[in-house]
Amino acid sequence: MKAVCHTCMHRCSLEPGQRGLCGARKNEQGKIICENYGQVTSLALDAIEKKPLRLFYPGSRILSVGSYGCNLRCAFCQNHEISMADANAAESVYIAPEHLVEKALACRDAGNIGVAFTYNEPLVGWEYIRDTSALVKKAGMKNVLVTNGTASIETLEEILPMTDAMNIDLKGFREPYYRELGGDLETVKEFIRHAAACCHVELTTLIVPGKNDKLPEMEEEAEWIASVGREIPLHVTRFFPRYHMADREATAVEKVYSLAETARKYLKYVFVGNC
Repeated sequence: MKAVCHTCMHRCSLEPGQRGLCGARKNEQGKIICENYGQVTSLALDAIEKKPLRLFYPGSRILSVGSYGCNLRCAFCQNHEISMADANAAESVYIAPEHLVEKALACRDAGNIGVAFTYNEPLVGWEYIRDTSALVKKAGMKNVLVTNGTASIETLEEILPMTDAMNIDLKGFREPYYRELGGDLETVKEFIRHAAACCHVELTTLIVPGKNDKLPEMEEEAEWIASVGREIPLHVTRFFPRYHMADREATAVEKVYSLAETARKYLKYVFVGNC
């Protein structure tokens, strides 16, 4: 029988054996399962600033883990080998929640403060985050989520009690652009509002030439962020050619700095990236 996935705004209605748009969730005998549970494609001890988080334990490191799957279709995705993959295409190894926590604890002497769920869109496999995060907290360490923010509030509430910090992609501030990426701006705005009320949140906007690089759009975006919290950090980052947009020019550095200056009219903390 058909089953509907409630993880994100797509609400995929799946036939038995069918996977959702994300490639990570599946109808198995009438029940939606997390097919990428514990399937790790990437594991690295990163500087916290690479997430990017600038005001959350600066100078520390965090064990970063990724799986496969994503519920957006960004033409510029830098991790498309895993984000656009499903169980048939992804190369992964299974790491149980308790074993991932053991790895995190083993990295403490190297400056590790916890676990970051990142690289692909982690919330398409929120059950693994929920189970692992509970053990990370029990071990006295921190949980970080790097997400596109297109999950439902129902999904967010499953992991929010254990989450210490997030970096959320706010890809632009125009609904047509979000539709082009396969997303929904209002879903992301609601996600940000909800998350910012409960944990440390920083936002990232990748500036793509001809897509979201106009000053009035950044002005509206920064003003809206300030309405949620003037002290929410915003990372304004430079686009480089990737994936289906490998034929484009990188964003002009002066454009990134100009947009960051516009955002600073409203926000206390604005950082530039990839410049």
